[in-house]
Amino acid sequence: MNPKETTSGFGKNPRPPKVKNKSAAPVQITAEQILREAHDRRLEPTHSIPQQKIADLEELSEFRQRKRKEFEDNIRKNRLNISNWLKYASWEESQMEFQRARSVFERALDVEWRNIAIWLRYVEMEMKNKSVNHARNILDRATTLLPRMDQFWYKYTYMEETLGEVPKARNVFERWMKWEPPENAWMAYIKMELRYNEVQRARAVYERFVSIHPEPANWIKWAKFEEERNNLGKCREIYTAALEYCGDEKLDQKLLVAFAKFEIKAKEFERARVIFKYGLDRLPKSKSQSLYNQYTNFEKQYGDRAGIEDVVIGKRRVQYEQEIEEDPKNYDVWFDYAKLEESAGDPVRVRDIYERAIAQIPPAEEKRYWRRYIYLWINYALYEELENHDVERTRAIYQQCIKLIPHKKFTFAKIWLLFAQFEIRQLEVQSARKLLGMAIGMHPKNKLFKGYIELEFQLREFDRCRAIYTKYLEYDPSNCSAWIKFAELEKNVLDEVERARAIFELAVTQPSLDMPELLWKSYIDFEIGEQEYEKTRDLYRRLLSRTEHVKVYISFAQFELSIPYEEGEAEGVRRARHIFETAYNKMKEKDFKEERVILLEAWKEFENNYGSEEEQAVVKKKLPKVVKKRRRAADSTEDNVIWEEYFDYIFPDDEDQNRSLKFLQMAQAWQAKQKQQE
Repeated sequence: MNPKETTSGFGKNPRPPKVKNKSAAPVQITAEQILREAHDRRLEPTHSIPQQKIADLEELSEFRQRKRKEFEDNIRKNRLNISNWLKYASWEESQMEFQRARSVFERALDVEWRNIAIWLRYVEMEMKNKSVNHARNILDRATTLLPRMDQFWYKYTYMEETLGEVPKARNVFERWMKWEPPENAWMAYIKMELRYNEVQRARAVYERFVSIHPEPANWIKWAKFEEERNNLGKCREIYTAALEYCGDEKLDQKLLVAFAKFEIKAKEFERARVIFKYGLDRLPKSKSQSLYNQYTNFEKQYGDRAGIEDVVIGKRRVQYEQEIEEDPKNYDVWFDYAKLEESAGDPVRVRDIYERAIAQIPPAEEKRYWRRYIYLWINYALYEELENHDVERTRAIYQQCIKLIPHKKFTFAKIWLLFAQFEIRQLEVQSARKLLGMAIGMHPKNKLFKGYIELEFQLREFDRCRAIYTKYLEYDPSNCSAWIKFAELEKNVLDEVERARAIFELAVTQPSLDMPELLWKSYIDFEIGEQEYEKTRDLYRRLLSRTEHVKVYISFAQFELSIPYEEGEAEGVRRARHIFETAYNKMKEKDFKEERVILLEAWKEFENNYGSEEEQAVVKKKLPKVVKKRRRAADSTEDNVIWEEYFDYIFPDDEDQNRSLKFLQMAQAWQAKQKQQE
């Protein structure tokens, strides 16, 4: 062997040499094949150890000595490994060497006496081989050393009961109960006593059981035990003692439901009702849902509706009072509380709740704090008017509310309008007008003007409507909706066409408008409705002088097509085509590409319907070509340049763009030629 190479064949460097040829092998092996081969080889038969046959006692003794030496060596290596001890003891047991097995178990317990597995295996060995006294001795030791391990006690009692030694099993249970074990241990003791018809003993165990584990479920178990034996007096005593012990703090709805069901079975319906009411008065809503459902079912079967409602309302009152005490400014709770009292039908209580609620004035003079609060006043006033029919009290509520609102900072139009509508219902029209006039004078709002106008319109006081519209437009001359409504009043209701036209004219001359397109459209529709086509054309021209929006041109063209001409339909087509041509030239001058595309689509549709093939071809030649381009993004920087793609339109009749188009066509032709050469 070359001395420069190591046994691994890679020389001094343990790393394998670099592979120069990294091309794929002609035969590829998948991961699935590797896994399948590994699985198949795993299933191949392995070499089995031959069985050793022992011919005589001498060979048996040698075999045992050898095995014991192996076990002892394993234990010496790791004496804390309990598995070695258990294997050793099991082997000795299999050899019928019980003394040696016991010795191994004892040695194991010296090492780790807290290990449950050692004790259990030790006991099982003795029980399996019917060494009862040994098993008792081991279990006595185990329960003395580890009294909190329930497995030892269960096994001990089971063994004694299996042997028929009931007194001894009872003694074991008594020893166990001194340690106050969990509930299952007590129930096992009780079940054992019941198996031998020791009812009195079981009752005594139950009494001790609930004194140590006084949970409601355990009281219920004891009561059901007595109920099964038809001892109703004792059962009632148990439930009563349970309620006294639990008190208000530990009261549980399950205990109350069980007690009530017991009384129902005993036909003591009044007792059951008292129990339900006792629980509902003391338990919060979150912990008494089941109790409430059971009580509802009980009253449906044995009681009346009034009883249910009284209890439920009383319970909800307590809940609402608690929530109000936590947060007096929680107006949602006040709403629910007032609604509850309204359903109960006691006006004194309802007024008391509303008075307490409106006393909770918001902490700051900001409208967002007052939005929910103001509805308390509204609900209060509506309740007095509609339910109690108390007009003077309702008027006083509205007046007090209006005095409370800080009108210099904000106001609520709804409260003014509701007050005015209330006065109208009382036939106090002048009072309603004074209220709305005062509201507009103190804090004018659009909603107030609209409500006042609607009121006068319903009263058919059109002169007053005109006066209010005038004040409205003086307050907000940019409100297009108000101008339109005013004009519609003159036109549709009063048939004053010239007045309506004058209103529209005055509106379009305003320097600023919130929705001018809506106003112009309404004005144009008005003139079309009056068949004033020349005035409509003049309006379109005036509008185009202000804004050259593409939709205005399209609407103008559609208008020309829609009206009748003495010369026939051809005149309308000619005028519409002229509008399209004018619009196209305007858009072209200002280089509005998107608008030109929209216009050409509308123009193309127009020519398809009304034009000849030559005229259609003219429009098609004007249609642009869509190209994808790149440009620098707005959020890019010098250090981080970001490019974005966008679509551009190249129009055939643009000279500058024609050059770009030719250049683009040449680039595409060159690219195609390069691909062919490759």
